[in-house]
Amino acid sequence: MNSPILVQPVVLSGGSGTRLWPLSREKYPKQLLSLVGQDSLLQATVRRVTGTPGVTLTAPMVVCNEEYRFVIAEQLRLLGDSGAVVLEPCGRNTAPALTLSALAATKEGADPVLLVMPADHVITDVAAFQKVVSQGAALAAAGVVVTFGITPDAPETGYGYIQTGDLFGSSADAAARTIARFVEKPDLATAQSYLDAGNYLWNSGLFMMRASVWLSALGVCRADILAACQLAWEAGQTDGEFMRVGKDLFAACPSDSIDYAVMERLATAGPSSTLPAGVVLPLNAGWSDVGAWDALWQVLPKDASGNVAQGDVMLQDCENTLALSEGRLVACVGVSDLVVVETADAILVSHKDKTQDVKKIVDRLKAQKRTEGSIHRKVFRPWGSYDGVDAGERFQVKRIVVKPGGTLSLQMHHHRAEHWIVVSGTARVTKGEDSFLLSENQSTFIPLGTTHRLENPGRVPLEMIEVQSGSYLGEDDIVRFEDVYGR
Repeated sequence: MNSPILVQPVVLSGGSGTRLWPLSREKYPKQLLSLVGQDSLLQATVRRVTGTPGVTLTAPMVVCNEEYRFVIAEQLRLLGDSGAVVLEPCGRNTAPALTLSALAATKEGADPVLLVMPADHVITDVAAFQKVVSQGAALAAAGVVVTFGITPDAPETGYGYIQTGDLFGSSADAAARTIARFVEKPDLATAQSYLDAGNYLWNSGLFMMRASVWLSALGVCRADILAACQLAWEAGQTDGEFMRVGKDLFAACPSDSIDYAVMERLATAGPSSTLPAGVVLPLNAGWSDVGAWDALWQVLPKDASGNVAQGDVMLQDCENTLALSEGRLVACVGVSDLVVVETADAILVSHKDKTQDVKKIVDRLKAQKRTEGSIHRKVFRPWGSYDGVDAGERFQVKRIVVKPGGTLSLQMHHHRAEHWIVVSGTARVTKGEDSFLLSENQSTFIPLGTTHRLENPGRVPLEMIEVQSGSYLGEDDIVRFEDVYGR
């Protein structure tokens, strides 16, 4: 009896999901959101591999931007499996991200099969997905590089395609095929011809290969990327559950995707090539990359009129409409094919056929240096979160929640004073040389220039209101003296 294949789930979490604005934002992208079910997209990605037959799974490895490392670590913790988090100091596309994962997976002499998954996709048929992953694991363990192609059901112009070749090997069971070529996103007529031909699959961005096979193939195809990643990895260090790489060295790494760097070259490699074989496995498992609001509408449960309503939403005589509310009541009357999304600081109204253009709004917000394009009103920190309740000239009000055991940095501000009022829970306050406890309905004043710290020594969340006043209230007016989170 064959022993189970050791598989390392690798979750690539570098996307910003700007087409799902205003829910998804640069500093809190779509993979961290619970768009389909209770889990975030990242949590669902990790959870769906659990129980895959014929394999032994290691703890997941997530490659992500430093900006949301603490949120990802917390989401993994809630799954009961902390895993490892590899931090990219800057984005360099998927090939360098996978290379860091392979270096991490082989650092103690192991050579697992890597199951590479984007963090922001939806797969509704988990059993079908696991069956194909098991087939891919057997091929990858034998040294083959495997990608998964989605069986198309429409002439989709938003995806790249893979043209399939002959059956690979002697086992028709797995239905693995050679890769004839990769093609870019087509126009509608070309996409229809691909659908009619029957030998084209959507390019999913899912891969399986041994870590050593990836490193070897990359060394042949893009030795410059491999060398840059190796230098950055060797200059890195472990920081708790986070693995950091050399910042400047990684910034010098060329940017390229897995497809361009390696996969397309496997498709054209001749029989005498030193490159491994590359194959594609068809996958029909209710896959979506949830790339825009219309794609999310497609995968969510609908009422008899084709509507999706989440949150405080009332619909009257509506059809094929997606309406989401994070707080305020959203009422739609007599509309069809609309997307309406309400958040605390922005509302989107779009025709369902134009949701790809939401990115243009985000680009305009960034060009105007407006914060709505990058951050939510509610901002997550490793110790908890804060929500900007109100602001005006020379004042700002925040609702602060500190997790049990959470500790803010010991800090000072040059331009603002702060007044803290405890709403619930217990606060330990450091103010200058003094340290004291505050309970519900008690308050304290932190004068400008005073060293201070806020902690939650209790077992329940600490909720408080902070009123800031001063000539400048930006988040960059913080001088940190001590910080348990290494910021």
